[in-house]
Amino acid sequence: MIFERTSDVVIDDIFLRLAGFLPGREVFLKLEGLNPAGSVKLKTAVALLESLERSGALRMGSRVIESSSGNLGVALAVACAAKGYALTVVTDPNAARHSIRVMESLGADVVVVTTRDAQGGYLHTRINYIHQCLERNPKLVWLNQYANSAAVAAHRDRTAAAVHQGLGTVDALFVGAGTTGTLMGCVEYFTEHSPGTRVVAVDAMGSVTFGAPAAPRFIPGLGTSRRPELFVDNGTFEKTLISEPDTVAMCRRVAETYGLLVGGSTGTVLAGVQQLAPTLPAGARVAVISPDMGDKYVDTVYSDAWVTERYTDIPQLADLDQITTT
Repeated sequence: MIFERTSDVVIDDIFLRLAGFLPGREVFLKLEGLNPAGSVKLKTAVALLESLERSGALRMGSRVIESSSGNLGVALAVACAAKGYALTVVTDPNAARHSIRVMESLGADVVVVTTRDAQGGYLHTRINYIHQCLERNPKLVWLNQYANSAAVAAHRDRTAAAVHQGLGTVDALFVGAGTTGTLMGCVEYFTEHSPGTRVVAVDAMGSVTFGAPAAPRFIPGLGTSRRPELFVDNGTFEKTLISEPDTVAMCRRVAETYGLLVGGSTGTVLAGVQQLAPTLPAGARVAVISPDMGDKYVDTVYSDAWVTERYTDIPQLADLDQITTT
């Protein structure tokens, strides 16, 4: 298969059966990290850019600006390089150094804000910085992944449809809630095409998206300190929260058991599957969206020193003593 642009190389039909993950049920992991940008966000990046191209807001020579904890920034760096746009990514100290270096290597300017917002995160700070930049330079184009419905449409028409086409009818679909574009796209698709499928949104404790109190978080990917405008809690899906130590334990379990290094978001979503296992009937077919792979997390989620420094006051850390890391 021959593609014309790097940003066109989206692989949407790879599923891994996690044998034995939930006895008596089938669990399928949709691997979204097998593209040049390394995450599900490549589809988001292309959709955001194309929506503004159609509106006329983006034209040759434009500079794009966006807030990202890592994956979308990398995806935009890939897509903007392929399309010829300059790019500024505003991120924070939780972003993996690996991701920042990749963005820079692809030609993006990366700004790291270091002041936490009132909710204990960095999202408000990142967005405030973008607004300041827009005031100074009105020609900048902000994609605004938190409110641009093109992200929802992309995952409705591609990600969710690929799950349905690849696996047929599934009893449950577990999706992480970050900016919620993937989540809301899956909710829209399955509400229309497979209303019997139970959709479960999984988020990190400390995120405010589901209405829970804000708290500091250290693993990028899921969670926000500001509810995304895309998120519509219309009662058609379930919600659950997972602690970061449980995310770490799940990532390490998957690595040791299946030889697969997954990202923090995947660990969080799989921990949600494990948490709700008692509610899944025998014989259930369960699909799980895996947003990215784990190579960029080797110095964080998979590092004993990093984990111990951040979670020593959390009892669940004892659950990690069965798993060794470098």
